[in-house]
Amino acid sequence: MALWYEEKFDDKARYSLRVERTVFDECSEFQHIQIVDTAAYGRALVIDDIFMTSDRDEFFYHEMLVHPALVTAPSVERVLIIGGGDGGTAREVLRHSEVKEVIMVEIDGTVVDACKKHMPGLGAWTDPRLQVRIDDGISFVKNAEVAPFDVVFLDGTDPVGPGKGLFNSDFYRGVKRVLKPAGLFALQSESPFYMGDVFLDIQRRLGEIFSAVTPYFGPVPIYASGSWSWTCAGDAIDLAAMDAVRLEVVERDCKYYNRDIHRAALALPNYLRQVLGRR
Repeated sequence: MALWYEEKFDDKARYSLRVERTVFDECSEFQHIQIVDTAAYGRALVIDDIFMTSDRDEFFYHEMLVHPALVTAPSVERVLIIGGGDGGTAREVLRHSEVKEVIMVEIDGTVVDACKKHMPGLGAWTDPRLQVRIDDGISFVKNAEVAPFDVVFLDGTDPVGPGKGLFNSDFYRGVKRVLKPAGLFALQSESPFYMGDVFLDIQRRLGEIFSAVTPYFGPVPIYASGSWSWTCAGDAIDLAAMDAVRLEVVERDCKYYNRDIHRAALALPNYLRQVLGRR
């Protein structure tokens, strides 16, 4: 008899995948971490009963989080990743040859160790440009004495548990503190369809701190509703102005992202134009 792993979105909807076996199951200091083999998505990472990523569909999420910012930022030499313990975001960042240093601050070392061992294809752990710090990202952006970054990525879980503090104004101010004046901040901003209140709150809070806030959209099959959003914020950004050289180098090996996807992802559906007050 097949086993099914069920993610409960709320009291109205659930999402199930058939599981062949569990390869890792451990509670860390912060959260419950599982890695399972599924029939539909291959090996998948589950944190606190929520699907985070899978071998089969991870490229949708990681490519769209990373490349729109890295092909439009004025400079990409120094990059900070908050979260990202599975390694996929760092892998995509490191595909850009102009990147000289990546600091990844992940609060839960158990996630990093488990993904290195059981989902090694997600990361680029041996790249000498990558420095992994097991630390609190909230404290890091607030207090760390570091040179400013060209781009900061937030690759966190939903705003629950240890991820809750990554979706508030204090954290966003900390991000701005460690960004260069023309730097970009990119983050996953939840499903605008299924988690509309959270999506709108992110836009509002970012708009109080940064001069320009640009959400963009695409699919992530394993996530709630399959429709997802990311947002890029800064004081001097134009997410439509792509660097031709960086774009040409990176898009040829992407599974999902390319220049046409980039342009299309910026289009606002009418229902979001209305709630965001944009015509």
